[in-house]
Formats: sequence, structure tokens, C-alpha cells
Amino acid sequence: MAGKSVFFHVQHLLGIGHLKRAATLCRALAAAGFEVTLASGGQPVEGLCLKGLNFVQLPPVSAADASFKLLLDENHRPISELWKRKRAAALLEAWRAARAQVLVIELFPFGRRQLRFELLPLLEQAGEALVLCSVRDLLQSRPSREAEALELLERCFDHVLVHGDPRIALFEHSFGAAARIAGRLHYTGYVVDEPPQAIGEAGRGEVLVSAGGGAVGRRLLEAAIRARPLTRLRGLTWRVLAGVNADYLEGLQRLAPPGIVVEQNRQDFTTLLRNCELSISQAGYNTVVETLQAGARAVVVPFADGNEAEQGLRARLLAERGLLERVEASGLAPETLAAAVERAAERPRPAAHDIDLDGARRSAELVRQWTS
Repeated sequence: MAGKSVFFHVQHLLGIGHLKRAATLCRALAAAGFEVTLASGGQPVEGLCLKGLNFVQLPPVSAADASFKLLLDENHRPISELWKRKRAAALLEAWRAARAQVLVIELFPFGRRQLRFELLPLLEQAGEALVLCSVRDLLQSRPSREAEALELLERCFDHVLVHGDPRIALFEHSFGAAARIAGRLHYTGYVVDEPPQAIGEAGRGEVLVSAGGGAVGRRLLEAAIRARPLTRLRGLTWRVLAGVNADYLEGLQRLAPPGIVVEQNRQDFTTLLRNCELSISQAGYNTVVETLQAGARAVVVPFADGNEAEQGLRARLLAERGLLERVEASGLAPETLAAAVERAAERPRPAAHDIDLDGARRSAELVRQWTS
């Protein structure tokens, strides 16, 4: 493996899930013997494990809201053409410095069209490098853009790493033209960190309420606080994790009565999941996969703002297998959430399942095969 290096580009715009998954993949690549550079274009995230990686923080950009139509720079101003040129130059400089034999781009060309100003020049500079797309199990379905994605994929990419289990979700569920690129699609299994070997007592017997690492979960958190007295679990401690960008933390703390702990996200989230009586969350990729790994009872409220449908489809597919309860965001209220909590609480903890959660290791193994 000596001399083989990987350059991984990722952009998180609203939450931190994309960056977290990319870091997990990059650590697996590093463990497999690759020299790995992770270039992140989103806002810096504290506490992210980057052990063994070369990390490049590009000039950060974020989405103004869930529509993703307006991108803001590090000073919360709309990005300008000058900013785009500087950002593209910084990315190309990092790519040249890495001297990588493998280029991995997360999501593009299936998403992140807003970054064509830097990703198209990057692809032009890829040369003889192996070029891969890393994509989660399901996409935001946009049939009108499939032809453009196909053209770019067929022209610029060698393979697509689909980080899911086809027994749960097929890529064609959200990308209708998947058959056109079937030979380039490789299902890796879901990507999740290995659970900690030592599980402490944190969160034992609690109800864990979370909304990922983004800024869009306040409605869910407030509904959960108000749902508690309506459930059979009202005698338990409910722990509400208010994200990492939670400027509304104090408001939630004022809303919470005794018995509800409101705090920002914690580094021991997976321990809390393993120990909880029940989890309430959105249906983002990382949280759902960590919940499956933990074997926790779960209620999910899929994020649906801005015509987002990916979480709803994931929640439906898993609910059909009896692995969780779901509440549609359009019907979210303390009463509907409490009813779902009641249904989930009546069930035993999920039995062992055969869902493939080995996606990080398998991705690294595929890259090793392709570069041997």
C-alpha cells in the first residue's frame, strides 16, 4: 500500500452528517494503509475525530436555510464570484499538494450542484487518478437533473460507492436512472463508527431526544418536551440534545420541566443510544444507522422542510421492517409524538438484525482492490 494516497472532498451545508460520515470513511481508509487527505468545505466542527488524517479546512460555506438556494460565506454574506474563485483555487492547491492517486467526491454529481464552480475544475485536474463518488443510501429525488448527473458520472467517474444495504434501500428508489450506471454502483453497507468497547452507565433507562447536528430540529425537540407527560415513560428522565448550533438552547431549557435535561450534543451519543429506553430523533442517515447499531427502540420524525424527501423514504422502509415507529413532520404534535412513543414502548427492544453496517471497512477494501 506504500505510496497510495486518497483525497476526499466533502461539503456539509446545514447539518454535520456529511462531514461525520466522510471522517468515518477516511479513518477506515487510513486504517487500511492509505495516506488520506480530507478536504472539508463546511463550517468547522469541534470534537470531530481526525486521527491519522491530513485535514484541510477550505474557506467555509453554509446554507442560509433548508432550501439550499442561498450559500453564505464565513462572514454570513452571500458568496460572491470572487469568493468562488478563491475557494476553487484553495481546493486545487490542496489537491496538487496531496499528490493523490484516488479522488473521492462526496455526493456530487448527484447533489451539490452549487459547487460546480470548484468541482468541475477539480475533476479536470484529476488526470490518471481513480475517481469515485461517495453517496448515502438515498438521494433527494430530482428526476429533472438525472440526465446531467449521468453525463458527468459517465464522463468523469470510475465507480460510485453507495453506502447502504440493498436489502433495505435500492439506489433506484431515489435515482430512477440507476440501471444506466448499474455497472458502476457498489453497495458497501451502511457507514458507522465501531461502538466503544467500554459502555458506561450514561443515559441508562432514559428517553433520548436528538435532532442531529444541524439547526432545523427545534420543532421536534419542543414537541418531545410537551409529549412527555402524555406517555407511559413520563416517570423517566428525558435527555434532550439540542445540536451544536443551538442558539435556542436556553429557550428549550426554560420550556423543560423537572425530569427533562436539555443540553448540547455530547461526544458519548452512541453510549446514550445503547443505554436509552427509547430514542426520539429525525431520520438522518447517521442517527438512524447509529440507532440500528445500538438496537434501541426508536421513534423518528423525518426532516421534510424544503421539499426534502430522503429521510421520509428511509423512515418508511425501516418502519416496514418493524425497526422503528415514525411520525410525519406534517402531523407532528405532542399528541401524535406521544402516541408513537406508546407504540414503540410496547415493543421489546429490536431483535438482532442482519442489516449490513460494515460500510466503512468495505469501502476501504474496494478502494484497495481498485488500486492494487
